[in-house]
Amino acid sequence: MADGHNPPLTLGIAGFGTVGSGLLRILRENRAEITARTGREVRVKSVLVRDLSKARACPPPDGARLTDNPDDLLKDPETDVFVELIGGIETAGELVGKALRAGKHVVTANKALLAERGNEIFALAAEKKLHLGYEASVCGGIPIIRTLREALAGDRLDSIVGILNGTSNFILSEMSDKGMDFAAALKEAQTRGYAEADPVLDIDGRDAAQKLYLLIRLAWGAEYPYAAIPVSGITGVSPADIRYAREFGCRVKLICYARLHGDDPRSGGIEAGVCPALVNERFLLARVEGAYNAVRVEGNAAGSVFLHGKGAGDLPTGSSVAADILDIAKNVPPCNTGFAGPHPTAPARVIGPRESFSPHYLRLNVADRPGVLRDVAAVLADHAISLAQVIQKDDAAETAPPPAGKAGPYTASLILMTHKASDDAVHKAVTALAALPFVRESPVRFRVLTGKSGELPRLRAGS
Repeated sequence: MADGHNPPLTLGIAGFGTVGSGLLRILRENRAEITARTGREVRVKSVLVRDLSKARACPPPDGARLTDNPDDLLKDPETDVFVELIGGIETAGELVGKALRAGKHVVTANKALLAERGNEIFALAAEKKLHLGYEASVCGGIPIIRTLREALAGDRLDSIVGILNGTSNFILSEMSDKGMDFAAALKEAQTRGYAEADPVLDIDGRDAAQKLYLLIRLAWGAEYPYAAIPVSGITGVSPADIRYAREFGCRVKLICYARLHGDDPRSGGIEAGVCPALVNERFLLARVEGAYNAVRVEGNAAGSVFLHGKGAGDLPTGSSVAADILDIAKNVPPCNTGFAGPHPTAPARVIGPRESFSPHYLRLNVADRPGVLRDVAAVLADHAISLAQVIQKDDAAETAPPPAGKAGPYTASLILMTHKASDDAVHKAVTALAALPFVRESPVRFRVLTGKSGELPRLRAGS
């Protein structure tokens, strides 16, 4: 029961799908624990749905009403918190704006909305001195928002590296562990409910980039435009690349990274991106399997902090929504961006491809004839790219004729590991390599994730 001095916290929930159902289950099953932690009851008064006649596996809470009219939530003076779980941008953005202007706290799981309209929404919440809770928008049940905003608030953060999309990680895990090709692994992800019927946001890296955008602003208090994040998805990852990565003692993962250059994001800058990368099997990130997420944060005081858990699902994501609601119930002062004072709008200096350096893995499908490696090395040298290792794999099963204008036969794959080179130089070199007459297909290139030592993965003995 609620404390006599603390009235109930009243929620209006927009959305009764997977996350909404999970949240309602948590509020019902953990009611005693929630009241004990907050000193007040948390109750649901209204649930906004599109179809009032739809049968629902999870019943609404006792005393709550289903409605298809947003004004029943937005104009109700008893509703303290507007919980946005409908997704999308246009309608959700309109409702969130109205809720804040009506003086209601907002909790959301909508990373797309915050990535596209974050400046506007954060500024409005700051103006109204209201909570904008969004723990559930990044990595489901992993408390990464709270960790950056509170637990590591005393650190100067140096970098964030993570696996922020469970669908892509599941697909790459299936390809690695079961030898599936991409199409088969995607179908399995859809069968298990890890991937949508239209999975493009997950597999092209944009879902992960939206989450990375939010982590960057929390870590450094500066605006790094979502549109400026370079993004590559996993559709180009083949079983051959999975095998060759293993020979170097690596796994292929869709990696999100952000790193501070210098001491200030506005002068030194931030380097960020989303891309497939080779990750040494010794690293914890390489061992993250299935539909799980993980984030590694480096700070100058705490050192390396690693968080791992379920990145999606009704209860994990609902748990993060509930955590934000409990902060409001406990009257914790709003600190939505993790920084005191006015909404930070100063833009970070964006580190471009000429300043972004990493080792790279390259794979070329070439004619097995004298002079090929010499010519490949010459192109790389022209772009100031140094080779660390080279291996050749015979493609004895290759029977397809060469494309028009290309020399044949094609019987070998060249696998190249470079020393650190700029993204710009590697991009230009790959473009030049693709034009060579003995290169059959567009070269494949991935970043290589290295630790603080910068040590490159080495070819395993006997490979």
